[in-house]
Amino acid sequence: MTDPVRLHVSHSAPGVAGLMLDLGVRARRAARAVALAPTEIKNKALTEAAAAIRARSEEILAANAQDMNAAKAAGANGALLDRLLLDAGRVEAMARGLEEIASLPDPVGRVLEIFERPNGLKIERVATPLGVVGVIYESRPNVTADAGALCLKAGNACILRGGSDSVRSSGLIYECLVAGLKAAGLPEAAISRVPTTDRAAVGEMLKGLGGSIDVIVPRGGKSLVARVQEEARVPVFAHLEGVVHVYIHAGADLEKAKTIVRNAKLRRTGVCGAAETLLVDRAVTDTHLAPLVKMLLDAGCEVRGDLDTAAVDARVVPATEEDWRTEYLDAIIACRLVDDLDAAIDHIETYGSHHTDCIITEDVAAAQRFLAEVDSAIVIHNASTQFADGGEFGFGAEIGIATGRMHARGPVGLAQLCSFKYRVLGTGQTRP
Repeated sequence: MTDPVRLHVSHSAPGVAGLMLDLGVRARRAARAVALAPTEIKNKALTEAAAAIRARSEEILAANAQDMNAAKAAGANGALLDRLLLDAGRVEAMARGLEEIASLPDPVGRVLEIFERPNGLKIERVATPLGVVGVIYESRPNVTADAGALCLKAGNACILRGGSDSVRSSGLIYECLVAGLKAAGLPEAAISRVPTTDRAAVGEMLKGLGGSIDVIVPRGGKSLVARVQEEARVPVFAHLEGVVHVYIHAGADLEKAKTIVRNAKLRRTGVCGAAETLLVDRAVTDTHLAPLVKMLLDAGCEVRGDLDTAAVDARVVPATEEDWRTEYLDAIIACRLVDDLDAAIDHIETYGSHHTDCIITEDVAAAQRFLAEVDSAIVIHNASTQFADGGEFGFGAEIGIATGRMHARGPVGLAQLCSFKYRVLGTGQTRP
């Protein structure tokens, strides 16, 4: 086994540039082979990779323990450690995720639309791979498996650049993916891994590697995503942050609201779908506000509230203007009263990040207005915001969540990793 730690060698900028250009050329060549690969070959690569992950699970966990120790020594916070951590359940979930992706219909070659022109031309719009996808991520070693598998099933080659904090874990997971490619007879460069943690490698990817990369997907903290969006010379699928809202409407059932809010905030605080702001309709101040705030506080969640919220419990910390814009990724939530549905939507439009927002209500008309008017990639009625996840959407996994307005919005799964082309079928027509 190649020791992932030995990939840390420092390179001069020209060395990194040459290394990355070569990586791009090999990925571009592999992309054609993957684009033409039959479904059963891609599926074999994924199921063999899943078997390799299971067979090497103890090694992966040992490597992850080293990553965790190094991260703790470096002063990593709880949210980062949660994202970095692997246990037996998470390793098995990775393996199952590869098998689930293998079981999904192949998106490549799907006929999306057929129409016929008056002159008899038949035109088909057909799904095709994007080409080469560059994935830049931090902390989460499972992204190595998810991103590699999704790109492969969608007929793309990919170049993976994980963070230095997960270099040992990700290195072993990557070796399992390569084992799957070899078993299926696909080129190893179909899933490439940047063999250095030198930050200059990211800059080279953002330049597009001489035209080799077709799209970049960043998955990490705000500073990483901001850099990618600012510097990339190729299209980007990304979200900058997840300032996620849960709005308790006047028609909300209290017990349902308590259950959903607790899960949305505290199930996993470090995921981008975790609720960060709780909005409570003024009409239910007397019945809903105090029980919701007490439930969160008693569960160990810090509540930062406006004056109305602070008045219901002495443990509430006064909120500042910045709290309404903050993605905590921690056991902290901002809470404020809003006058009505219009005020809730205005607050979300003012402070939100267009990621995921939720309304809790038994009033169907109010829910329909919220779902129609809130301009977020994911809008939810009466369910936890932690369902903002490609796996929960039935995509098998996700390569990330996008909040832009390109064709990829929300969880980026197989369908979003495809473009399309037009097939025009004639019988001898010429244009007058």
